[in-house]
Amino acid sequence: MSSDDGSVPDRGPVVFGVSTAMICISTVFVSLRMASRTLIVHRISWDDYFMILAWAITFGLSFSICWGTSVGLGRHERDVPPVWDPPLKKAEYAFSVLYNPSLMATKTSILVFFLTLSTNQKIFKWACWATLFVVNAAGLALTFLNIFQCVPVADAFKTPQPRGANCTDVVTLYLSSAPVNIITDLAILFLPMPILTSMRLPKKQKVILVITFGFGIFVAIVDVVRIAYLQQAFLYRLNDVQMQQDESNMRKEQSDFSWYAAYSFMWSNIEANVGIMCGCVPGLKPLVSKFLPHFIRDVGETEKSISPAGNTANTSDHVEAQGNLSLPQPENAPQRPTPAHTSPSPAGRSGNGNGEEVDMLDFLTTPEGLGGSQGSGGSGSSPGRMDMTTMTSATANTNAAAPTFFDFVSMKKKKSIVFMNNRESVFPIAMVTVLFFVWGFAYGLLDVLNQQFQQISYMSSGKGIGIHSAYYAGYFIGPITFGRLALIRWGFKSCYIIGLSIYATGTLVFWPSAVLTSFSAFLISNFIVGLGLSTLELSANPFTTLCGPPQYAEIRLNLSQAVQAIGTIVSPLLAKKVLFGPRTDAPSLVDVQWTYLGIALFTIILAVGYYYVPLPDATDAELDDAAQRADGANQATIAIPFLSRNGRSLTISILALTLALGIFSQFCYVGGQESLSTSFAEYLEAAGSTLDKTSHQAIGHTAFAVSRFLAALANIFLLKPRHLLALSYAGCILFAALCMKLPAASPRGTSSAPGPAAAIVLLYFFEGPIFSLVYASALRGLGARTKNAAALMTAAIAGGAVWPPVMHAVAERADPLFAYAVVLAAFAAGAAYAVYLEAVPKARRQVDPVRIVGLGDGDGRAGRRDSVLPGLQSRGPSRGGGGRAGLPLEPEMSGGGAGGAGSEKDPAAVGAGDGVGHGKKMRWGGGVVRKPRWDSVASGSGGAPGRRDAPGRGEVEHKERQSGSWGSVGMG
Repeated sequence: MSSDDGSVPDRGPVVFGVSTAMICISTVFVSLRMASRTLIVHRISWDDYFMILAWAITFGLSFSICWGTSVGLGRHERDVPPVWDPPLKKAEYAFSVLYNPSLMATKTSILVFFLTLSTNQKIFKWACWATLFVVNAAGLALTFLNIFQCVPVADAFKTPQPRGANCTDVVTLYLSSAPVNIITDLAILFLPMPILTSMRLPKKQKVILVITFGFGIFVAIVDVVRIAYLQQAFLYRLNDVQMQQDESNMRKEQSDFSWYAAYSFMWSNIEANVGIMCGCVPGLKPLVSKFLPHFIRDVGETEKSISPAGNTANTSDHVEAQGNLSLPQPENAPQRPTPAHTSPSPAGRSGNGNGEEVDMLDFLTTPEGLGGSQGSGGSGSSPGRMDMTTMTSATANTNAAAPTFFDFVSMKKKKSIVFMNNRESVFPIAMVTVLFFVWGFAYGLLDVLNQQFQQISYMSSGKGIGIHSAYYAGYFIGPITFGRLALIRWGFKSCYIIGLSIYATGTLVFWPSAVLTSFSAFLISNFIVGLGLSTLELSANPFTTLCGPPQYAEIRLNLSQAVQAIGTIVSPLLAKKVLFGPRTDAPSLVDVQWTYLGIALFTIILAVGYYYVPLPDATDAELDDAAQRADGANQATIAIPFLSRNGRSLTISILALTLALGIFSQFCYVGGQESLSTSFAEYLEAAGSTLDKTSHQAIGHTAFAVSRFLAALANIFLLKPRHLLALSYAGCILFAALCMKLPAASPRGTSSAPGPAAAIVLLYFFEGPIFSLVYASALRGLGARTKNAAALMTAAIAGGAVWPPVMHAVAERADPLFAYAVVLAAFAAGAAYAVYLEAVPKARRQVDPVRIVGLGDGDGRAGRRDSVLPGLQSRGPSRGGGGRAGLPLEPEMSGGGAGGAGSEKDPAAVGAGDGVGHGKKMRWGGGVVRKPRWDSVASGSGGAPGRRDAPGRGEVEHKERQSGSWGSVGMG
C-alpha cells in the first residue's frame, strides 16, 4: 500500500547509500595497505593476498545488494512488481552465497598475519591454527549450505516455489551461523593480547599497539546489531512452529522478506567491510610512521629512519636507562636483555634471538621483522617474524616458579598453594569463588531455559530429561580428556580460561538450537556447556581444597560451594520472574537468546581477565611434600578378604580404597541430587500441593545453601568432617523415605499436604554439605596423584546423567511419589562411603584433618605440620639450639630443638627428654617416630638466610619475612 503522498515505503535508498559508502571506504583501506607494503615495506606476503581476495568477494557482495535495491529489496512484498521477483531472488541468492566466503577470506588474512608474529610461542601458534581451521571449515560448510539452499538449486529463483521444492529458510541459515561468527571474532580479537600486553614498551606505544589490534571489537558489535534485525524473521518462524502452521505459507503471506531482510543485508555488508578495515589497520603503521611519526612516539623519542631497502638505523632506544641498578640475582634467574644503546648491533635492534629488545611497532614497519638488513626482494631471516625469546610475559604460564618481568627482573617467587596459611589464601580463594557463582548461576538458568524450550516446542518430558543428561554427559568427557591434560600440563589457571571459553561457546550454540527448534541441536548445546563447566569444576574444587592449611579443606570448599548454591537460587528466580514470567511464547525464548548472548560475552571477558589475575599453583613435587605424614597413615594398606597369593593376603592401599569409594559416593550423590531437582515440580503436583513451584524450589535451594554455611561452622567448632558426612547422608535417607510415604493432599482439596512440601525442603537441606565433604576427604593425602584424582572425582558428577532417566522411567510406570525410591537408593548407596570412614580405623586416621597447635621458644624456622603426630596438641615448649627447618606448611610450628610433645596417650604432657633428631629418626619425649622426611636438628649459629624464618625467641606465630632464597636458618 502506498503512503498518503503516493510514494511507496522503501528502505532501498538507505541500504544502497550505506552499502556503497562502506565498499568505498574499505577500498581506501586496502589501497593504503598495499601502498604501505609495496612502496615502504617492499614486500607483499600471504596475508596481503588473502585481504585482496576478501575485498574482491566483498565488492561482489556489495554489488548484489545495490542491484537488489533496484529490483525491490527494501520494499514490502506487496509493493514489488511480479516482474522484479526473478532478479530480486537472484540478488538475494548471490548475497547469501558470497557472505560467508567474504568473512572467511578476511579472517584467514588476519590469522595468517598472526602466525608470522611468533615462531616459538607454541600455545599462541596452535590457537591460531585451531581458529583458522574453525573459520575455514565453518565457512565452507555454510557456503555450501547457502549454495544448495534449494534442491534443485534452480528452485531458489522461482516465485512461487514449486510444490515439491526442498528449500531451507535463508534467515535460519544466517542466524545459525551467528555463533560461529561471534566466536571467531572474539578469538581473533583476544588471541594476540597476552603477547602485546606483556611487551616492555613505552606506555603510549603499548596503548596504540593494543588499540590497533583491538579494532576487531567493532566487527563483533556490528555482528550483534545484524542479528537484532535477523531476529524479526526468527519470530515469524518460531510462532509458526508453536501454532503448527505450514511453513511455506507463513513465509509467503506473513514474513515480508524483502522488507525486513533489507536492513539485515545492509548490516551484513557493514560487517564484511568493517572486518576488512580492521584487518588493514596494523598494515598502515608504516605510513603513519613515515608521515605522522609523532602520533605514535612521545616527544623526545626519535623514530627509526627507514631506507627504501628496508634497512633500519636506530638513533635512540625507546627506553632510557635512568642509572645502574644492582640487584641480587638468583642462580638460575633469567637475565634482562642488554639495552640497545649499550651494545648496538650493526642493523639496529633486531629480533634474531640474541637477547635484544623487540619492538612490535618496528616489526609492523620494517620488511625484515627486525631481522637485519636485506634488499627489496628479501632473503635471509624470515620476514615478518619475531623471536619471542626476546619478549617477557608476566603470565606466560601458570607455573608458580616462573619469574615475571616488567621493567625490571622480579625476584619474587610465587608461593605454592599448599604452603599458604589462612591469611595468604584469602585472595586466591576469593577469586576462584567467583567461578563457583558463575557455574551455579549457569546451572540454575539452564534448567529453567530447558523447561521453557520444552513448553514452546511441545517437547515431551522424556526429551527434557535427555537434554539434562546431555549436560552431565559433558562432565564425564571433559575432565578425563582435555581437562585432565590442561590441569597437569598448564596448571589450575589454564582450566579456568579453557572452561570459561568452552562454556561461552556452548551458550552461543544455544542460539541456533532455538532458531532451529531442534532437539538434537539443544542436546549439543547442553553438552558443550557441560564440557565447559566441568573443566571449571575440575580445577576450582581441588584448588580451593588445597589452597591453605589442610585441616580446613572441607571448610573452604563448603564455603565456596555455598556461594555456588546462591547462584543457583538467583538465576531461576531471575528467569521466571523477569525473563519469562507466565509467558510461554516465542518472544520469551528470544529474550533468553539475548540473555545467553550477554552471558557469553561476559564469560569471554572473565576468561581474559583471569589470564591476568596472579593466581598461585602447585607442582606435583609440592603436592607430594604436603601429603607426607609422620605416622604413616597414608602408607597404610588393607587386606582384601578372600584374596591371597602364595599364602599371603592381597592388600590395597588405603588411599586407593578411599578414593574409589569417594568416586562411587559422588556418583550416587549427584545422581540423587539431580533426580530430586528434575522431578521437583512433578512431585509437588502429585502430592497435591498448591504452592508456587518456582518459589518453593527457591526455598529448597536456599536451605541447600544455608546447610553448606552451617556445615563449615560445624567443622570448625563441633564435628569432624566424617561425622558430618554420616549425619548428612542419614538425613537424606530419612527424608527421601518420608517423601515417598507422607500422605498427599486430598483430591477434593480438604488438605494441603504440608508434609511432602516440608520433607522435600529438608531433603535439600541435608544434601547440601555432602559434595564438599566427599570431595575433600577423598583427595586427602594423594600427593602427586591429586590432579589425576580430581579428574576422576569430577567425572563422577556424571551420575547426574544416569540416575534421573531411571527415576523418570519409574515415575512413568508408577507415580512421582513412589519414584523417590530411586533417590532413596542413590543416597543409600552413596552412604557406603560414610560407613567406611566411620568403621575402618585406618580410613579414619587417613581422612581426619590434622589439627596442630604448636608453641615453642626454640630458635629457627617453622617446621612441617607432621612434626607432631596427627591428633596431638603440642603443648610442651621445645627448647634448644636452632637448626634446619622443614617445609613451612604451618608457620605456627617451631622447628628443631630438644624436648617435645610428649606421648600419644597423654598429648598434654610436656616432654622432658633431650632427644635431638639426627638423620632418619627423631626422639620426642622418649618416643621414636620412624622415617620422618624432614630435617635433622643441629645446634649452632649462622646459616644462610631463609625465605620464611621466624626471628627472635618466644612463640612463633606467623612471624615471617621474605628475604633471599631458600636456605637453612641458624639462630633466629
